[in-house]
Amino acid sequence: MTYTTGELRRFIRSQRQSLSTQQQHQHAQSLCQNLIKEKNYRNSRHIACYLANDGEIDPHQLIEHAWFCGKQVYLPILSPLKKALYFVPYHAGDKLKLNRFNIPEPICSPSQWITAQQLDLLLLPLVAFDEQGNRMGMGGGFYDRTLSYLQHRRYWRKPVLVGLAHEIQKVERLDTQSWDIPLDYIMTEKQLYHTQK
Repeated sequence: MTYTTGELRRFIRSQRQSLSTQQQHQHAQSLCQNLIKEKNYRNSRHIACYLANDGEIDPHQLIEHAWFCGKQVYLPILSPLKKALYFVPYHAGDKLKLNRFNIPEPICSPSQWITAQQLDLLLLPLVAFDEQGNRMGMGGGFYDRTLSYLQHRRYWRKPVLVGLAHEIQKVERLDTQSWDIPLDYIMTEKQLYHTQK
């Protein structure tokens, strides 16, 4: 069966939303155990993550592990002036506020915001992915705009881009656009996919 982009997004979102609380917890635990063994994670000091919603695989155990290891964790924050993201420090117990999409963000001064170029590792949410490293997001294009500099800097590889997903979010092939930024890896509860960038 062939889906339009909108139909595929709705279908995969409904698939991940249908996972039970127990399945969600098991997948998150397996993903954490797999990712903390990876060299890119172990060598990273500045790691951006996200707070799960809409059935996304939950990286909270990863965040806690990173804190335990003394790594600096960041969360994305919407730029007030453009449709892109900055990243702000995130610590246990930080107060959060809802942004215009009802996603929690840390409350902090703009002087603490950093850009993606300053990160070592960026863990991204996604709706669907393929083994070539293509990512379907929620349709807003925030990550693609934020990371657009990677299209123009041949040797600038920071940060390493790792999509986090449930295995059921994998599809055979995603349609891509010229502005799409492919991922370096995708990690699911089952395995790490090395993409062919």
